[in-house]
Amino acid sequence: MARYTAAVCRLCRREGEKLFLKGQRCYTGKCSIVRRSFAPGQHGQGRKKISEYGTQLREKQKTKRFYGVLESQFRKTYATAENMKGKTGENLLRLLELRFDNVVYRMGLANSRSEARQLVTHGHFTLNGKKADIPSMTLKAGDEIAVRESSRKSPKFQDLIRRPVPAWLSFNAETLSGSIVQIPDRTDVDIEVRETLIVELYSK
Repeated sequence: MARYTAAVCRLCRREGEKLFLKGQRCYTGKCSIVRRSFAPGQHGQGRKKISEYGTQLREKQKTKRFYGVLESQFRKTYATAENMKGKTGENLLRLLELRFDNVVYRMGLANSRSEARQLVTHGHFTLNGKKADIPSMTLKAGDEIAVRESSRKSPKFQDLIRRPVPAWLSFNAETLSGSIVQIPDRTDVDIEVRETLIVELYSK
């Protein structure tokens, strides 16, 4: 399976804001945006005039990198959102929030989305009582997620850094399980994104 293997801090610097790709490190002074708040590369500090297309592209790249999905996955998700009722941009963000790996991260069961994706792939979770190991699965309201009994004593789940769980999810820290209470609203997305620019980009 294709995946991004280069330094992820470069992605934050390229987008000019924190994408929280390295978990707890992003909250410390070691964060690359704090130390070097300019784009990577030889011409990273140069002034550039960004076109309308460039602005739309940057918004799409930022969102894609924030959720840790590849271009083909992002396009498929957009196509699904386009065929749903309602606003395409908001549908896109809801679908990204409802990815299995993102739900695991938002419940606080992983320190980053990339770690959540790895834990899901390695089969540490159950979905509605059955083992599930596909990070890109789109979950729905009422789905129940839990750490497998055989994985609960793993250091990965013993040393978790607790974060606030969004209102659209429920989580029990004692049983390391939770559920999707409701479909997330636009206001539940924890990144500043102008989804209308992404819609304009794909509509060309």
